[in-house]
Amino acid sequence: MSEEELLELVNVYPRYEVDKEYKEGDLFSWHGTLYEVLQDHTSQVDWKPDSSPSLYVSKMPEGVIPEWTQPAGGHDAYALEDKVIHNEQVWISTVDDNVWEPGVYGWEIVED
Repeated sequence: MSEEELLELVNVYPRYEVDKEYKEGDLFSWHGTLYEVLQDHTSQVDWKPDSSPSLYVSKMPEGVIPEWTQPAGGHDAYALEDKVIHNEQVWISTVDDNVWEPGVYGWEIVED
């Protein structure tokens, strides 16, 4: 699959939720990345998909920069130095727990 096809596929799956029961093999999207659940569990606010390798595995190839999506709250906020695409530009988060839209606060454009 191409990068574009993978990014389109991400939008087909439900978004990650806190306090939700997940089963092994479930797929969901989080910050524009497709993840697979590795073991049955109920998600918690401090078990973020990108930092809980015993629970989740990314199904996206390295180097794919996802489209920015509005976080629902602190549980799915962007981390310091996360990269996203927004308005056809690549942005990098300059703060941790970033819930703002790129161009508003906490983001810088990545220069080529």
